[in-house]
Amino acid sequence: MNAPEESQVKESVGKSLEPHFIEIVAREVGCRASQVVAADGLFAEGATVPFVARYRKEATGGLIDEQLETLAKRRDYFLELAARRDAVLASIAEQGKLTEELEAKIRAAVTKHELEDLYLPYKPKRRTRAQIAREKGLEPLADQLLAGAGGSQDPADLATAYLSEEKGVASVADALAGARDILAERLAESAEVRSRLRAVMQEEGILRVRVLAGKEQEGAVYRDYFAHDEPVKSIPSHRMLAVLRGERESFLVSELALDDEREGARAAASWGVPLGTPCGREVAAASEDGYVRLLRPSIANEVRSAVRERAEADAIGVFRANLEALLMQSPLGKVTVVGVDPGFRTGAKVAVVDPTGKVLATTVIYPVPPKAREEEAAATLVDLIRRHGAHAVAIGNGTASRETESFATKAVRDAELGSVVVAIVPETGASVYSASAEARSELPDLDVSLRGAVSIARRLQDPLAELVKIEPKSLGVGQYQHDVDQKALSGELDVAVETVVNRVGVELNTASISLLRRVSGLSERLARAIVSYRDQRGPYSSRQALLDISGFGPKTFEQAAGFLRLRDAANALDRTAVHPERYSVVERMAANLGMSLDELVGNPQAVARIDFGAFADAEAGLGRFTLEDIKAELERPGRDPRPEYVAPRWREDVRSIEDLQPGMTLEGRVSNVANFGAFVDVGVGRDGLVHVSELSHRFVADPRQAVKVGQVVKVQVLEVDRDRERINLSMKALEPAPAPKAGRSAFERPPQGPAEQRPRRDEGKPRAPQRPALAPPREQPRREAPPPKAAKPPERPATLEDLMAKYKRV
Repeated sequence: MNAPEESQVKESVGKSLEPHFIEIVAREVGCRASQVVAADGLFAEGATVPFVARYRKEATGGLIDEQLETLAKRRDYFLELAARRDAVLASIAEQGKLTEELEAKIRAAVTKHELEDLYLPYKPKRRTRAQIAREKGLEPLADQLLAGAGGSQDPADLATAYLSEEKGVASVADALAGARDILAERLAESAEVRSRLRAVMQEEGILRVRVLAGKEQEGAVYRDYFAHDEPVKSIPSHRMLAVLRGERESFLVSELALDDEREGARAAASWGVPLGTPCGREVAAASEDGYVRLLRPSIANEVRSAVRERAEADAIGVFRANLEALLMQSPLGKVTVVGVDPGFRTGAKVAVVDPTGKVLATTVIYPVPPKAREEEAAATLVDLIRRHGAHAVAIGNGTASRETESFATKAVRDAELGSVVVAIVPETGASVYSASAEARSELPDLDVSLRGAVSIARRLQDPLAELVKIEPKSLGVGQYQHDVDQKALSGELDVAVETVVNRVGVELNTASISLLRRVSGLSERLARAIVSYRDQRGPYSSRQALLDISGFGPKTFEQAAGFLRLRDAANALDRTAVHPERYSVVERMAANLGMSLDELVGNPQAVARIDFGAFADAEAGLGRFTLEDIKAELERPGRDPRPEYVAPRWREDVRSIEDLQPGMTLEGRVSNVANFGAFVDVGVGRDGLVHVSELSHRFVADPRQAVKVGQVVKVQVLEVDRDRERINLSMKALEPAPAPKAGRSAFERPPQGPAEQRPRRDEGKPRAPQRPALAPPREQPRREAPPPKAAKPPERPATLEDLMAKYKRV
């Protein structure tokens, strides 16, 4: 690895993980501490996850990108924790309250919750009731009540000494009330008590959801949650997010239920003093007040926030997995394509793009009613195909897509253009791109509608290169995407895009700014500089030419060069994923074989003759991982990891939902995957739902284990609701039924008693979730019908209202 500049080293000082954090991260990632130390050092120097995963395997011991990403996130967390810890220590020290014991506890904290619990008693806060009591000089009285709980002293006698008209303590009752306020706050700020209650609430808490009075009809879409109880530790993310949405829309209200009588008693017992004595009863009353008014609400808010964050993280993870699958869809390749944005009344917009995505021609045709001019449209389409040597016709899957596909297929067949592919392409987000600043910059002379046709054509050529131009949230592959933290969502989706871009690699001489800015080490400014240099001086002839760009220094080159490819470069290694820092090694390999790089690269037989072990050099970072990667690249240079292009075969007799009948077998493309199932586009203008229970005969915990966005699948129609345009599909119906388990035959089984005496076959086992009657529409509205609720738990424990009523004081 190139040595970082001195300024970069100075900036990295103090930003490495502390030893006890390293051990925690190693356990979470599932690796050795030495691997975490190595990755931590690389990240501190500014290395990116894709770069470390691909080109620093020797340093990290072969950690893969998923491990490194987790490591990087936890590294950021613990660096933030360390910075916050230092600020907390400084604040407490400034107050003159930092003891050795307290400092040791703070330095041992390994979570932000733990740290904030320890800091809470010393944290500057608004004037609370306890603070006002302290200003009145009543803190010593609180201490005396605690100390006197073991005896029989009258609290009133203790309080008399604190009466003061000047301080506003006019009576014994006032003095005792102030002392109780101080004790209540102490209890609520006890790190031990807070930690215990938080753990109990996370483990035993029940989310109780109810409909707001009078909202039953208006909020009918949430009817599954009108009387819904579910443990917070196991509530699925989509149900939690549905409840939160229902609350925001003022249809639902929820609370965290717990056995508050038991937990209130535990909190009071934490003082470790008798509570039945005269002073003890004051401590008990303060404890009850502290639990109900301060501790319980505070911890409930924390736990609700944690459950919400967990649900949001899960939803964001769903979106990310779907986005990565969408971006990894197979490209048709660098060929000329005719893009068609279909329509009825306004006609079909047509654009021809060359293998680099450059627009060659545009027009509008009317192949379908109500303005059908089919012969003229067919002649125009065939002429464009022949004149420009097009290899494919890409048709957007929106309005009139099936009709336009049938027209194009017939036109191509009648013209005897059998080698031309006619394919329907998902056009989600194409309208967003057409109206974007990037589209105006790329296609300033084209109307918005024609830009959509260009985007559709380019999507067939290379989905990744086109989809990166669109805001990920507009691609329609999420779940409750509008209900989660938008900053966290955007950050995670950006990482997903960058992961895929760097996994696939980027052609330097054709890549757009949108694609280049996702490359490891590159910013948008540098991406623009790369394109500007290319426009002014012509195509790049080598990777090394990047160093001529102002601001493109050695460190940036190190991070980015391996992910940038040059298909027509003079140096054969510039066409591969071999990093320039390893060119000299490959040149020695070629020299040992007595051949040129051009003869070696892409020649598996020659590569097989190389003794790679002879080139190992630990000091130079050349070990097993790096040499294996070099070997793979030499055998298959610049290999695209995406699958071969496959298009679903639509049924000619099925073009709309009216044509569907239960029992039909169809082929379609997975358009979205949620926690409760997968949506499949079967070519009728409305996606159908394959519920998770219909994906396979085997148990499927996560639908993404069975299908991915963009995958072509076969399905059987189960139900069709034409009024609501909902379609229920099944994949397992087309699978062979599992063989029955081996066992005794029916004739060998012992006699059975009456049915009411026999145990249920599923007794003691959780029931499989019931699939919804019909699939929701493809474009789901914000107020979507939540998935079915879980089974109701046992009778609820005592609630906070019960406790407040029991201990309410006049």
